[in-house]
Amino acid sequence: MLVRPILRPVSSISGSEVEGPMAALRVALLSYRSKPHCGGQGVYLRHLSRELVALGHEVEVFSGQPYPELDEGVRLTKVPSLDLYREPDPFRVPKLGEFRDLVDVEEFLTMCTAGFPEPKTFSKRVLKALAARADEFDIAHDNQVLGTGMLGIEKLGLPLITTIHHPITFDRRIDLQAATTWRKKLTLRRWYGFLRMQGKVARQARKILTPSQASKRDVSRDFGVPMERMQVILLGVDEKFVPPTKPRVPGRIMAMASADAPMKGIATLLEAFAKLRVERDLELVLVSKPQPGGRTEQLIDSLGIEDDVRFVHSLTDEELVELMGSAQLACVPSLYEGFSLPTAELMACGTPLVASNAGAIPEVVGPDGECADLVPPGDVGALEDAIAALLDDDARRERMGRAGRERVLEHFSWRAVAKATAAAYEETIEEFQGDKRADR
Repeated sequence: MLVRPILRPVSSISGSEVEGPMAALRVALLSYRSKPHCGGQGVYLRHLSRELVALGHEVEVFSGQPYPELDEGVRLTKVPSLDLYREPDPFRVPKLGEFRDLVDVEEFLTMCTAGFPEPKTFSKRVLKALAARADEFDIAHDNQVLGTGMLGIEKLGLPLITTIHHPITFDRRIDLQAATTWRKKLTLRRWYGFLRMQGKVARQARKILTPSQASKRDVSRDFGVPMERMQVILLGVDEKFVPPTKPRVPGRIMAMASADAPMKGIATLLEAFAKLRVERDLELVLVSKPQPGGRTEQLIDSLGIEDDVRFVHSLTDEELVELMGSAQLACVPSLYEGFSLPTAELMACGTPLVASNAGAIPEVVGPDGECADLVPPGDVGALEDAIAALLDDDARRERMGRAGRERVLEHFSWRAVAKATAAAYEETIEEFQGDKRADR
């Protein structure tokens, strides 16, 4: 392998120091949008890169806008796009002087025809960036870009490994089910047109990492990837997520919904909350930035709960931890999750949970029901009953919070994620080099 042995103290998962040789890998980590507040992909990139560096590896992140928040020791190479979806002017029309090449033209025209261009155009740009620097890295890691440019990386002599958090086919199905007009359905089909490309790239990927067995199964089914080419590596929870030192706020319920999208199940939660609010003094805090006048705001108005629902967004990690620790209980009403980092983060804060029995959520909370009450996704009555029962049982909330915290400490470590990922890098490099030798 193209690795350089080094000798340095390496922290183990338990935090002890051990002396010994390790293979220092040079990793190019590729992500078309990476800001942590944009969703789980940005969180994954930040924490994985930090822990890989802590293990002695060199990591350079190649990212489009919005750019990531990275920790000390992780390098960033910006791969600028036209940034057509930036706030506060999404779907903007760039000035003529902003266009640099034909990839920019393709990006703009795809947006104009209701498509989503970023995975494809980023992959073309990053392939060009790597072409001049391929010998500076031992492996490239695709963080669910799955653009056609990824297929050219191994032709540069650089092995490629891919992470798929979950197939976006689930988002498409749920959005189409929620669409109320044929025009909206047509627009959505065009928007999700990039999935044909992603499926094609996934089927040609050398090795795919997924964060759960549910995601592995769904990638295999929806993208046609053989199960033997995939490996499950559970995600981690940052050590900042800890139980509160202040009393929890009576009647406060919270939920995380990084996107105002049907898949997050917020409509189900709002309807259940409205019924509970009739007889209880409750507050619902949503970590979300809803679209002005969108379906979420319209539903809140129609249910008459606008005075009892509060939205917060752009929180720092410290503010988010404080909020999670202030809630009497939290809800994860998603219709699907490939892992659900918010679920694990809430457990780390000792916050009792009512969650959907959907996707990978049962894998995260465990099979025994000690860490969360699970309900069928989309079932308003079941969600209402579960929330009410947990609000009325102080002792059970306390036990559930402790059990959730213990499960996170036992199973969800970013250092363990980095160690397992580095081992997968080495296997991928060995396979790639073996294939090159066989072709000679």
